[in-house]
Amino acid sequence: MKENEKKKNKGIGRRDFLRTVGAGIVAGAAPAVIIPGRALARAKSLKILQWAHFVPRYDKKWFDAFAKQWGKDNGVNVVVDHVHIGQVKSRTAAELAARGGHDLIEWFDPPAQLELSVLDMTDIVKEAEGRFGKQLDLCKRSSFNPKTGKYYGFCHGWVIDPGDYRKSLWAKVGKPRGPETWEDLITYGGRIKKELGVQLGIGMSQEIDSNMAARALLWSYDTSVQDKNENVILNNEKTVAAVEFMKRLYKAAMTPEVFAWSPASNNRALIAGKASYIINSVSAYRSGQKKKPEIAKDVYFVPPLKGPRGTRWTSEHVIYSYIIPNYASKNADTAKKFLLALLENYDQAMYQSELYNSPAFFDTPIPSGDRGYARVKGAKKLRDLHNAWFDKDPFALPGEATNKLKVLKDAEKWSTNVGHPGPASPAIGEVYGTSVIPNMMANAVRGFGKPKTAVAQAEILTKAIFKKWRKKGLVGGTM
Repeated sequence: MKENEKKKNKGIGRRDFLRTVGAGIVAGAAPAVIIPGRALARAKSLKILQWAHFVPRYDKKWFDAFAKQWGKDNGVNVVVDHVHIGQVKSRTAAELAARGGHDLIEWFDPPAQLELSVLDMTDIVKEAEGRFGKQLDLCKRSSFNPKTGKYYGFCHGWVIDPGDYRKSLWAKVGKPRGPETWEDLITYGGRIKKELGVQLGIGMSQEIDSNMAARALLWSYDTSVQDKNENVILNNEKTVAAVEFMKRLYKAAMTPEVFAWSPASNNRALIAGKASYIINSVSAYRSGQKKKPEIAKDVYFVPPLKGPRGTRWTSEHVIYSYIIPNYASKNADTAKKFLLALLENYDQAMYQSELYNSPAFFDTPIPSGDRGYARVKGAKKLRDLHNAWFDKDPFALPGEATNKLKVLKDAEKWSTNVGHPGPASPAIGEVYGTSVIPNMMANAVRGFGKPKTAVAQAEILTKAIFKKWRKKGLVGGTM
């Protein structure tokens, strides 16, 4: 690293990092490479930071013990630290600014804005594909920058983001199989609120679920933040129509609390019986099984809702990505060896998360021996387990329907990455991290301007973000 670069990077403080966690920091380091056929270098310790899983048994009954055992088997002292999902980015920023901390950090959305501060994961992705088959495309598009040719993260899994609805409520208004279109939320969801006093739970706040729901709505209207070539296309008639729809939906079926939504709000509303429909993973349902089984038995699922022309897409609820900070380059071989072991045992990640985790490598073979669950006859790969478990949920409560998850079995066909129809990128990451899209919705719905104005303002912010990242050479397109 040149002397002037050292001085420049040394002067970056924690406050600047926290303020620009969506903007990335220049920190040069040569990537560590796994060379097929040689033993990986072994460090004496491995420090892992990741968010506390939404399904508690994943951490408590499996991951922490798995990591410790792997360390024992490999002569490595493994330390796993869990933080609330809302603290992951600030902790990452602080450690990158301090140039020290954990060797592996797990993010819940694409960490594209950190590309200049993390090691290239191309080597481990290629090795994983050689062992376990092709990585799922939506996972690649959430961890690979086509402009630079760099894998800024290692995506080991993803989480399906369906609609969760209360069947008894929807049956009372003539829709026992739940909504099929966004317009159904107004027609039937509006009736449920008016006649039964139960609202919808779709947030318009600065958090993960609001961001996902807003994007699903845009995509269903055949519009997006960018096109496939990374040009900003947000300001168009279809986006305005989507915002106008959200304004009608709020008036018909929601209340002001959605403007202060947190990542747990829709889960809590569903479990408390205060929401007829939310967009969330199975974690909300699993929580209900433990806390309010009578509510959980009434919760069913639907694929993403169709827009006016029949289009339907949803973003994965969580996209798992591990990063290795540049400062941890000396420990990279050990970190990557651990990640490969995680993939080898991904049947456990699926099962112990109660089917919250879906694999990025569906062709991974199932290990032999006792796996802690009933063997599925004829199952040889993770795809076989996925199909069997989604056909018949092994975690259904006594007396509960076991086929609720069957409609989610082909979720990869209607799930996409956050930058759809283009890739995730540092610019997309910052637009996501600063909640430009849900803020656009909320501003129009709350009357802070007409829908056209809200869209135009959001595009100004978005274009400025894209322009900044294009100057760094990390984003394609010209507009």
